[in-house]
Amino acid sequence: MIEGVHFVRAVRKGKPVRWYVYAWRGGPKIMQAESAGKPKLTKEALEALGIAHKAANSPPPDTLLSLIREWRPNSPEWKDLSDGTKRVWGYQLDLIEGKWGKTPLSIWSDPRMVKKVVEWRDTRASTPRPADMGVQVLFNLLAFGRLRGRVTVNVAADIPRLYKGGDRADIIWTQDEIDRFCVAAIQLDRPQLIDGIYLAALTGLRRQDLVTLTYDHVGEFAVVKRALKRSARKRRFARMPLIPELDAFLEELRVRYRKPGVDTLLVNSFGEPWTGDGFGGSFNRVRDLAAITHWDDETETAKRKHLHDVRGTFVTKLCVETDLTDKEIADVMAWSPERIGTIRRVYVDDASVVVALGERIAAGAVKRSVKRSASNGE
Repeated sequence: MIEGVHFVRAVRKGKPVRWYVYAWRGGPKIMQAESAGKPKLTKEALEALGIAHKAANSPPPDTLLSLIREWRPNSPEWKDLSDGTKRVWGYQLDLIEGKWGKTPLSIWSDPRMVKKVVEWRDTRASTPRPADMGVQVLFNLLAFGRLRGRVTVNVAADIPRLYKGGDRADIIWTQDEIDRFCVAAIQLDRPQLIDGIYLAALTGLRRQDLVTLTYDHVGEFAVVKRALKRSARKRRFARMPLIPELDAFLEELRVRYRKPGVDTLLVNSFGEPWTGDGFGGSFNRVRDLAAITHWDDETETAKRKHLHDVRGTFVTKLCVETDLTDKEIADVMAWSPERIGTIRRVYVDDASVVVALGERIAAGAVKRSVKRSASNGE
């Protein structure tokens, strides 16, 4: 018998015992039967039970909660998110549901709600990145609702971010930092992380694409795979040109121990594919031991560099080793040409100027030495 179903027995003199069956105590009636013993639920009763529970658990259709339930978990837009994004956004969506789930959808078409959204963001200002993430999730929820005619405007659009450290355009890993990372990886007995950071620096791939990359994704001239992270709210292919340095490194990776059936380029110490979280956690421990940081001028503090910043290292290689323009590199990275220009100016052009100055200084020193020798009759 299904738990929670409520049976009421009615005894009538000279007549069969009648049973009234309810979905739950105080709930709607789903069956009526005459039987000496407790009756079994019919197919129709089971269907009525399911409908009753669904109706009881369904939020009113004119509330924000109904839009949340429509978006998560079964909409095409939600299903297309990566597992990591679902986890992070899901937490923020729970907060939105707790605060505004019962509010009528009609007020979300009122531009005056912008003020309420900003106030909610400001109450979380002590943790600016999660606060910004909450607004981002609300924006995507309302965008979903607008496309389905549930709201007419998106009051979470164009709200400035609180987090000021989000622009990492000029942050890359230098070769010295990569060398220090490799030393730390050996110290922690994590030599597999060395493969990871070099593959990141030679392909520019994000973490989840790095750990799922196989030799089937590597063509004659480019790495091409379905990107596992959404960019600009739509899935895209990661297409990274092969640079000469990568060819030799790919041959090195072929000799790594792998369990049968494993075809990913990167493997952990057991010869198995990395998970994204497993690789990220191990990477961060090595980075912290190596003390790889950058100086944040706004906060005047040293902050950790991220695996994501290694993508900037790949950009410098494209600037130095290819004749691609900033626009072409930007298309490869799905970044703006201005961001590529910043990296080129800071890490490529300025470095070239410094090297040229050093060469001029050295050449001048040689000339002065020659002149002195000549004047001394040597």
